[in-house]
Amino acid sequence: MSTHPKLFKNTKLVLAEDVINGSLTVDQDGLISDIGSATEVEGHDCEGDFLLPGLIELHTDHLEVHYAPRPKVRWNPVAAVQAHDAQIACAGITTVFDALRVGMDEDDDSNDTMKVADMRALADAIETGQKENRLRADHYIHLRCEVSAPDVIRAYNYFDGDDRVRLVSLMDHTPGQRQFVSLDSYISYYQGKRGFTDEQMAEFIEMRKARADKNTPGNRKAIATHADKNTIAIASHDDATIAHVDEAISLNTKIAEFPTTVEAAKASHEAGMAVLMGAPNVVRGGSHSGNVSARELAEAGYLDILSSDYIPASLLQAAFQLADEIDGITLPKAVSTVTSTPAKAIGLSDRGVLEPGKRADLIQVKLVGNVPIVRGVWREGRRVA
Repeated sequence: MSTHPKLFKNTKLVLAEDVINGSLTVDQDGLISDIGSATEVEGHDCEGDFLLPGLIELHTDHLEVHYAPRPKVRWNPVAAVQAHDAQIACAGITTVFDALRVGMDEDDDSNDTMKVADMRALADAIETGQKENRLRADHYIHLRCEVSAPDVIRAYNYFDGDDRVRLVSLMDHTPGQRQFVSLDSYISYYQGKRGFTDEQMAEFIEMRKARADKNTPGNRKAIATHADKNTIAIASHDDATIAHVDEAISLNTKIAEFPTTVEAAKASHEAGMAVLMGAPNVVRGGSHSGNVSARELAEAGYLDILSSDYIPASLLQAAFQLADEIDGITLPKAVSTVTSTPAKAIGLSDRGVLEPGKRADLIQVKLVGNVPIVRGVWREGRRVA
């Protein structure tokens, strides 16, 4: 990193409450030192583009695509993390929580089933990348815990004491509730995947329901208790009812991930949980699984955070779409859903906003038509993309 302050000039600065024409200066420690109107000849000319805080991604499972790009194929985990990181950074994301699966399907006899050893290998690769300065973005670990799975506690224990783990989500994809209140999509997926007859499908659904009845309550409580004790943020997942929200509140949950109904989103938001929805939901105009639209929640004032989920580039695009398409949502407010609000929800007080003293995690963005272009990315003042 240069030992001299860096100047970003001729830019539209997206601040917490306003967008202003001006300049931004970064000190030798990689912190923002000044917001002003400097026009010195030396400095990075943003050519009138927007300058935003680096995006903060709390839930992306995109890493698995790089690690297992084809059935029965496993890539070198460090190389997979590097490839994932490059895509993340070029999407304008400077802080990312890589979601790793914990809790597997014991009834899946496929040779391609991801195992806890795969997840631990990816976690180790993330940590290697951080230590060896291989990565452009700042990476943390988000454990997606399938609480209905019989092995979830054993798998969760593989990560005990790992200080990169900063977020756990409590998931339950049992048919007949939460994301799968309607069984149509569940049946379509599993019959297509496994070739079940209708009778076999009915037996499979009953088996999954019985498994959840046996495992879910104890596993959910045990993981939440451990996470809370170790200052790991807790997210609920696919809440659909007031009862789901009440349970999340009792477990000291901070984030409501992908609530499936307006009722659950409203109750979560009013209880002080940050409501997180998928950026692809915004970009596409609706949920791919038929649940509540993120735009509907935004219009009602119940949307707090966006996540790219399975498409890294959707995060920035969705923020600009919210500002353009939803009455009452300004560009600063839309940008906060991908910067300052996720930072606050996860306890990262040093980033997420353009203010003196904060980390100089910055992205230069040009808006052409309705699709933004990332033209430069800096983490702690150092250019990374």
